[in-house]
Parts: sequence; structure tokens; C-alpha cells
Amino acid sequence: MSNTQPRRAWARRLAALVSAALLVPLAACGGGSAASSGDGERVTLKLADPGNNGLLAYAKKTGVLEEELDEVGADVEWGGSFASFTATIDALRSGDVNVLEGAISPVIGYLAENDDLRIFSVADRTTDPQAPIGDGLVVPGDSDIETIDEVIGRKVAVNRGGRGEYLLLKALDQAGIDHDEVERVYLNPQDAAGALASGSVDAWWAIVRGYPAAVANGARTIVTNTDVDDDDLNMFAAREEIVEANPEALRTFQRVLAELAEEAREEPEKFQNVFQDSGPAAVEGDALKRDIEVQRYTQPQRLVTDDDLATVQAVADYFADNGLVSTRIDAAAAVTHLGADE
Repeated sequence: MSNTQPRRAWARRLAALVSAALLVPLAACGGGSAASSGDGERVTLKLADPGNNGLLAYAKKTGVLEEELDEVGADVEWGGSFASFTATIDALRSGDVNVLEGAISPVIGYLAENDDLRIFSVADRTTDPQAPIGDGLVVPGDSDIETIDEVIGRKVAVNRGGRGEYLLLKALDQAGIDHDEVERVYLNPQDAAGALASGSVDAWWAIVRGYPAAVANGARTIVTNTDVDDDDLNMFAAREEIVEANPEALRTFQRVLAELAEEAREEPEKFQNVFQDSGPAAVEGDALKRDIEVQRYTQPQRLVTDDDLATVQAVADYFADNGLVSTRIDAAAAVTHLGADE
């Protein structure tokens, strides 16, 4: 590749920027009182550390989750930091994390090999055209790729069995391109950023914080999640033992987050830089402005209903039909109904 030295410098900047961004989690996103009446066991909701931004960061700082959950027989334990859902898999398997946020797609990938996780809440997709784009297929600024058709025969980085791979295949379908005409390279977000910048891959379907970080550092967008048929909702899931031991704790968790999301629509600024407004954990400038708008337009979490089963099943079937998982998942077994209409 020409201009080797500038490209290497860009590679270092992009990899560093994306790695830093991914360490700042972003929320992408009741019934009766069973536990308080003695019907539920006391449990501990083990959550990944929320970082410096978002609803969970604000909840951690204010203690609102601990206060509300104590009333229904539950405690909160804040754990380590993870860049994505897939990065929490080992912690989930070990039980160090038992409630987590992500998209439907990686849950399907997890459930293909495990049966101890249940989706209990989802957030409707943000459709307001003023909301920032969440995910997209990006290429280096000096790439000759201009359209999705031009990724044929190229290497594209995706997170295996997750939202990036799901959206890439959806985009290829829409363009009439066979999946095997593109070489998928499975990388975690930090490694994908470096691979794109160095030229090891030609494109990257960047998700969550990786996408704006890449664009801010000069990457060009070819197609985004808004351009494809995307059923992959943001959700929260819990390990089965929590669902069975104290479902009221999960109802309360969802209610608190939904209330905070409504509050954030009016005052999104106070959910940014919650613990630190300067230093490596703080977000500044255009990135901060973007995060404020993301928070403003984020839909609140709601408990899963029967209507959501079709959406979960559509994602599960797509994974099975396209060989992303070896086991076909039944949506009814992947979710738990905690609503009043249960």
C-alpha cells in the first residue's frame, strides 16, 4: 500500500481511539412484589462495570438501583469492564456476570451452546432520523471501495456470531451478493480497528462505540444498519437462576432503567461523564455531543411480550439458516415473560 508511514500513523491513532472508546460502555439498552412478600429468594445482580457514561453509570453513582432492588430482595455487584457482549462470555459462564446488555444476535450465538440465559427486556429500535447512526460498514479514507458491491473478493472484519456479522450478511443479502463472495475475518473490536487501519482487512462492520470512533478518525461509511432490514434489538438478559429465584428483581431493574431513560430524554447531558469529566475516561468534543444525542433518542427498556417472540425468532432463524450457529434456537426458550400479562 502506498504512503506506508502515514497509514501506519493512522493505524496507531485509530486502534488507540477505538480501544479507548470501547472501554466506555454505552447503553445501546414492573409487576407485583413477589420478593418483598417473601416469594423470591435474595439474589445478587452481577453487572459489568458501566464506565463513565450512560444509564447504568448514573445508576451506579446515585445508588438508585441498590435502593430499589433492596426493596425486592436483591443486591447489586459491579464487576469488571468489557468492550462488548461477546467479551463478557467467559464472565457469564463463570457466573461473575449474571445480568447483561447486548443485542439479540450474540444471545442467539451464546444459546446455541448454552441454555442458561434468558432475554427479559428489550428496547424498540430508534427510528428518529435525527438520531446518530449506530453501526456501519467502514473503509479507510483512502480506500477505492465506494459501494457494497465493491466488497466482493475483499476481507471484511466482523465480530463472530454477533451484530457485526449479522448486519454484514443482511447488507449482502439486500445487495444480492452471496455471502461466500466476501471473506469474513473474525476479530474483536479493538483488533478490527487496527486491522482496518493497517490494511490487513479492507473493511470493517463497526458496531456501538467502534463505529463513531472509526468515522471520527477518517474512516468512510459504505452502508449502515439503517439501510438494511434489521431485527436485532437491544436487550437485557439474565442467567436462568436469577430469573427463577427472583423475577421481581428483574422487573424492578427494568423499571428503574426505563425511568432513567425517560429522564435522559430531557436531560441527556447528566448521563455523560458521570464520574469524571476529564482524563482518559472522559468523553469530550464531538464525541461527547454525539453521545448526548444518542442518549436523547435511545428508547427505554420494556419487558418482553409475545409480540417480541417473532423478532427474536427471526434473528434466531437467520443465524441457523446461514450457518452462524449449529443449533436452531426456539425463541420461546430464549426469552422469559415477566410482564403483567404473563
